[in-house]
Amino acid sequence: MTALTRHVLLLCICLIAGINSTHASPQEELNNLRKQISELQKELEETSESQSEATVKLRESERAISNSKRKLAELSLQHRAAEQALGRLQQQAQQLEKDMQKQQSMLSKLLYQQYLGGKQEYFKLLLNNHDPDQTAREMRYYEYIARSRSTWLKMLRTNLAQLNEVVQLTQQKRRDIAALQEEENAQNKILEKDKLARQQVLSQFAQQLKQQRNEIGRLQRNENQLTQLVAKLAKMLARKKSKGVFSNDKLPDNRFDGKPFEQLKGKLTLPVMGEVVNKFGSARPDSTVLWKGLRLRAESGQPVKAVAAGRVVFADWLRGFGNLLIIDHGEGYMSLYGNNESLYKQVGDILRGGDTVAAVGNSGGNEDSGVYFEIRHRGEPTDPIKWIAR
Repeated sequence: MTALTRHVLLLCICLIAGINSTHASPQEELNNLRKQISELQKELEETSESQSEATVKLRESERAISNSKRKLAELSLQHRAAEQALGRLQQQAQQLEKDMQKQQSMLSKLLYQQYLGGKQEYFKLLLNNHDPDQTAREMRYYEYIARSRSTWLKMLRTNLAQLNEVVQLTQQKRRDIAALQEEENAQNKILEKDKLARQQVLSQFAQQLKQQRNEIGRLQRNENQLTQLVAKLAKMLARKKSKGVFSNDKLPDNRFDGKPFEQLKGKLTLPVMGEVVNKFGSARPDSTVLWKGLRLRAESGQPVKAVAAGRVVFADWLRGFGNLLIIDHGEGYMSLYGNNESLYKQVGDILRGGDTVAAVGNSGGNEDSGVYFEIRHRGEPTDPIKWIAR
């Protein structure tokens, strides 16, 4: 039952209770009331159809925004990795250049020493009738110089080849970085387009809500017996503006990884820093539906952390929950994170406690940004307050 339908029923009660014999007869009042309700129900049906269509558009736009932001995060990581690899290649090139300068210097010294010793050939040394011992020493000296020169030349050629390879890798890495930058720019354009589409959908919702409020206002002006409804709405608004149950200023970490989830009762930390605005099991505003988890009010874009280690079993848009992520912690325990702006993890991802899984948002048609959080055991919701360390 929608909120506006409940308002209509309350209007029925108020008007029936306020029928006065000094005005029209009770039967006439009842007929007029039925006519008003019939017209209003017809408008409600039309609004419901348009809301259903808008919900589909909202789901698609918010899912697109989530995917775009996840893609941008992945591209950012690739960009940083490419920049780091480029830095290592540049350091390697600098070291090779230093080694080559050193090798060139040593080769120059060897050539200079050979020059100082003259350019005598081995056969001339043998035929000059010099002392045989002296001749042997000179031949060994020339052999040493020739061998050293060959060694240094080989090292120089090797380093020169390595330097050419590093230069080519550096050029390729620069091209990769340029391609990543271009892809990031394109993804940012897609993201802006998706955000514009979401804003248009939200504007549709806002227009429908405005029409509904105007209709209620018209009934209020026509029927002074809506005092009870006005009082009820005033109480509802007062509850919305009131302070939350408590404020959370800590984030989860991986200190409990490896322990069974059932042993973490009373030790966990809520997934975002913010204000808890409801109690588990209490009635939602202007509704008979009970809260099955906690609503944490937080600034949009803040990181949402996994409360414990586990595996992602659901990461998609769900009506009423927006971009929703569910983590399986084993033994039938699961944690749910709803109304996110973006989901950073996908189904099958293995998580550690404290890993960032999403970003705070207001997807699913919420006016305020925050995260809806649940803990379930074998499908049944359990009070998250009992699981956190207070």
